[in-house]
Amino acid sequence: MKEFELKYGCNPNQKPAKIFMENGEDLPIEILNGKPGFINFLDAFNSWQLVKELKEALSLPAVTSFKHVSPTSAAVGIPLSDKLKKACFVDDIEGLDESPLACAYARARGTDRMCSFGDWVALSDVCDATTAKMIKREVSDGIIAPGYTDEALEILKQKRKGGYNIVKIDENYVPQVRERKQVFGITFEQGRNNFEINKELLSNIVTKNKNYPESAVRDLIISLITLKYTQSNSVCYAVDGQAIGVGAGQQSRIHCTRLAGTKADTWFLRQYDKVLNLPFKQDLPRAVRDNVIDGYINKNEEDVCADGVWQKYFTSRPEPLSDEEAKAYLATIDGVALGSDAFFPFDDNIERAKRSGVKYIAEPGGSIRDDAVIDCCDKYDMVMSFTKMRLFHH
Repeated sequence: MKEFELKYGCNPNQKPAKIFMENGEDLPIEILNGKPGFINFLDAFNSWQLVKELKEALSLPAVTSFKHVSPTSAAVGIPLSDKLKKACFVDDIEGLDESPLACAYARARGTDRMCSFGDWVALSDVCDATTAKMIKREVSDGIIAPGYTDEALEILKQKRKGGYNIVKIDENYVPQVRERKQVFGITFEQGRNNFEINKELLSNIVTKNKNYPESAVRDLIISLITLKYTQSNSVCYAVDGQAIGVGAGQQSRIHCTRLAGTKADTWFLRQYDKVLNLPFKQDLPRAVRDNVIDGYINKNEEDVCADGVWQKYFTSRPEPLSDEEAKAYLATIDGVALGSDAFFPFDDNIERAKRSGVKYIAEPGGSIRDDAVIDCCDKYDMVMSFTKMRLFHH
């Protein structure tokens, strides 16, 4: 297939639209089902790069959930605890522990379930039936993977009344060294960002504490590779083999750190017993349950515990989660990794990161206030590396 005509571009008024290879070669994909759109393909090709790179770096199956050209999360195939299975709504999945790819999907899709609503999924490995069964019951626009088992393909083809977007990509495809795009009729050209992220990147430890356990190295690599494909400015919290909070596209770095930290806090609190045991009505749709949990934790637009409101969601009125209770629980969290796509200009980022249990940090360094940032890390006995490599993505 030399080119694929799209219904429209980013918006319905942007026509005509298509994808094609500038050198005239065949596209490195097969569309097995559905008709993906312009933004679908932006998500597909960015997300595929992320999981491919994670798999190469850590030798584990990897999955990411993408929305509007940034990951909501990314994860590798590590078994889930019973609490995490329940928090991710996958405690009913048979055979989950036997499929590392399915474990990676459960983590990636379960991290930020509100942002993952209507996502694009990328898998580093051939999609199996267990993974497909979980994808089938979630609201999702499409998937890209290097292949699908026959059973998995049949399961996925049943989504969206048979219209689910399923893309197969040639895992051996290597893009050209130079890439181009147009803005306002003007062509931009640059070399592809082929910089390799690995544990050697973390060797320049600038804090007094220089102890990186293997789990921290893994999580920092996950954080940095996630940032490589996240709209800048960006910050990413990671722990236990998955990105748990992504702050993307903010003009100020502290806003990235706050946004990602709030998402990480929500992820932790979803595993708090009081939240896990909320008395939901059995017939409540999954997406509504996600919104209610977020409202219960973060006290958003609707007080879900208020009289006249709780009856819509629960079989009995739950006791609210107090700020003091949430703060006390989060104070027990430790060992979280944090990556930043550019240097931290002020130590307020470290102060905010500490509140979400951050112990390990990787950032490029190079700020005139590096000393203040290092001092703040030393105050909390954190470990921080200067990577000397910025990871902006636009």
